[in-house]
Amino acid sequence: MILSKFVDELPIPPILKPRWKDQVHTYYEVNMTEFKQSLHSELNDTTVWGYEGSYPGPTIEVESGEKVFIKWINNLPEKHLFPVDYSVHGAHFDVPEVRTVVHVHGASVESDSDGYPEAWFTKGFERVGPYFKKKVYQYDNNQKSVTQWYHDHTLGITRLNVYAGLAGFYLIRDKKERVLNLPCGDYEIPLIIQDRSFHKNGALFYPNQPVKPIGELETSIVPEFFGDTILVNGKVWPYLKVEPRKYRFRLLNGSNNRFYRIKLDSGQRFYLIGTDSGLMEYPIGVKEIMLAPAERADVIIDFTNLAGRNIIVTNDAPAPFPDGDPANAVGVVMEFRITLPLTSIDTSVIPANMMPLPKMNEQSASKIRYLTLNDNMDKYGREFMLLDNKQWDAPVTENPKLGSTEIWYLINLTTDTHPIHVHLIDFQVIDRRPFDVDKYNMEGLIQYTGPAIPPEPEERGGKDTVRANPKQVTRIIMNFGPYTGRYVWHCHILEHEDYEMMRPYFVIP
Repeated sequence: MILSKFVDELPIPPILKPRWKDQVHTYYEVNMTEFKQSLHSELNDTTVWGYEGSYPGPTIEVESGEKVFIKWINNLPEKHLFPVDYSVHGAHFDVPEVRTVVHVHGASVESDSDGYPEAWFTKGFERVGPYFKKKVYQYDNNQKSVTQWYHDHTLGITRLNVYAGLAGFYLIRDKKERVLNLPCGDYEIPLIIQDRSFHKNGALFYPNQPVKPIGELETSIVPEFFGDTILVNGKVWPYLKVEPRKYRFRLLNGSNNRFYRIKLDSGQRFYLIGTDSGLMEYPIGVKEIMLAPAERADVIIDFTNLAGRNIIVTNDAPAPFPDGDPANAVGVVMEFRITLPLTSIDTSVIPANMMPLPKMNEQSASKIRYLTLNDNMDKYGREFMLLDNKQWDAPVTENPKLGSTEIWYLINLTTDTHPIHVHLIDFQVIDRRPFDVDKYNMEGLIQYTGPAIPPEPEERGGKDTVRANPKQVTRIIMNFGPYTGRYVWHCHILEHEDYEMMRPYFVIP
């Protein structure tokens, strides 16, 4: 089934209004429901899941330092939209088929508000997971201006819940950001980029494959799955009408698996102003932006003097990344149409300097951890990945002390790039360096085969997700805090995360 490109206008998610707000607290209630939504005008309406009746969910916009309380409410049906694989940890027959828990990705929060994968709950809070503690989550938002996002994080079915539609933007704003006079209001637009496939009747397609050795076990665990269409803000290949002026776009790779190397077919530059963890020290002009699942990029595109032009956002990242089949690539993301009249003089700027970002000192690290990314086969012949060759239920081995600085060496022994996300904290990418994988597998020794590679331009700021490339050691440095407790780190390829590529860690006092 071939769908036409650029026939539907880009939707912009609404800003969610709080239930109440005073000088001290802000309170939201967010319902998760099933509903039908038009994802392309040539398709029948598609059954999706979403927050507050919207896919993607409404944008939650808060101030730095604002104390926010959110009651996440599961009003989903008891039957899942997609096949649940009961052989996967956390998704066995002894738990309900439909469970949810929400993680605000990038948030610095107490552990019991972080959306721990086993802190799930069902409709009406009838059943709760072993780590469920409270119905209302607290977000202190003790961070500077930043683009974050919220999504489901339930053990064993995260890939299915997010694919069904459970994702949305969470933006923190502050006074320093406003002083910079960046494009704002109608000229600031969040873009969540995802891939999906469809049945002819408009329903979402997700693969379900029988496992041959025992015949009766059907599985929806696949090493990777790539949709054949690209959606932006819940529309397939949309267009956006813009004025001939500067716009700010907050880009988010919200796909389960697909990487994006984004360019403009006009050949012009993006002005990169922010990374996962907020604004950078200064803008960087780039011709392309690489985004792994869960990574964000804050950019300004200048459409001045381009009235009447159409500009296509393209993608040429292989799938799987970096050495995948070119046939899996989907080369078009969306289209900008510079067809709106200029409503007022554009006084916004691309500032020369933005936020100071002191470089973390390697000498300040009290601990260095060497952590492998491993490829394995299960008893049914299915591929699965591990962190440090340990499964989810293995004893916790990463227990950083509150306030300590650590350097993690991510040693990728697999053939895939894995976007590694560490909850609670931001980190800085130090470098990547190629090494001899065979020697490591035989002797457990790192023998480098080339010089260190500095971070990419879109990584020269605070990060919470990093691309750990095959045959490379990726080094990240971070300070743990400001909270203690149980958190997780994992690959953000959701099919990997759901099938063992996730580990708990403890921040200890």
